Amino acid sequence: MAKGEEAAKQLPKVLVLRPPPMFKMFEKEFSEKFQFLKAWESPIPTDQFLAAEASSIEAMLTSGSRPVTADILCHLPSVRIIVTSSIGVYHIDLQECRRRGIAVAAGGDVVSEDVADTAVALLIDVMRRISASDGYVRGALWPIKGEYPLGSKASNCDILVICCALTDQTHHMINKQVLAALGKEGVILNIARGSIIDEKELVRCLVQGEIAGAGLDVFENEPEVPREFFAMDNVVLSPHRAVSTEESSRAKFELISGNLEAFFSNKPFLSRVNIDE
Repeated sequence: MAKGEEAAKQLPKVLVLRPPPMFKMFEKEFSEKFQFLKAWESPIPTDQFLAAEASSIEAMLTSGSRPVTADILCHLPSVRIIVTSSIGVYHIDLQECRRRGIAVAAGGDVVSEDVADTAVALLIDVMRRISASDGYVRGALWPIKGEYPLGSKASNCDILVICCALTDQTHHMINKQVLAALGKEGVILNIARGSIIDEKELVRCLVQGEIAGAGLDVFENEPEVPREFFAMDNVVLSPHRAVSTEESSRAKFELISGNLEAFFSNKPFLSRVNIDE
């Protein structure tokens, strides 16, 4: 066995069921600190992979795209920490973690500035119809139809920005009643999680002109997006990219590494989630 491979096997083991979006970007740096057990690359079923490695796995790395259920955890009796790259922890069975004394560390606030930038960008785009105007020009409609319709100032509208965590309590929190209260001059921006809004009701309100517009970075059934949005000039769509900057990706890498290093050296976590009832 090569010297480098032998050294890698001495590194702390971390299970990854499915890699976070930024994992590939920092895989080399990650691999200098940890030995990753890559379940998604295994040719055998996940439960068999977990059974084979169970006794050696104390730490997991996950993201919002891969639920960590009680069924998964039952295959991992030695797990003591779950580190998620996401800010939210709705995809982790916190009750089972409490029962088994498993710590959870999340993404903290390291991406807050970039997410806020996206919210402002979506707002300006919706109000001034920048993306719609771009399509108008590219579609050669300007010479045919003349000037594009006027946009609006944000100060003339009621604006609702969704930036809370997805929980049982916030699922479909933005419903028919909330959208009706927002009104015909209202604009809704979602940079949190798609399921916080009742998406079918949002589509209905936009189609019927009951609210003025929407800027959406997240959707209820990603990557599927309601097709009705595609024809709406007053709706701006983004493919869940609010945190996708080099700066945020680097910050996530450093936070994840810091939490895992803290665990393996028996030090306080950098962004531990309070999961006590």
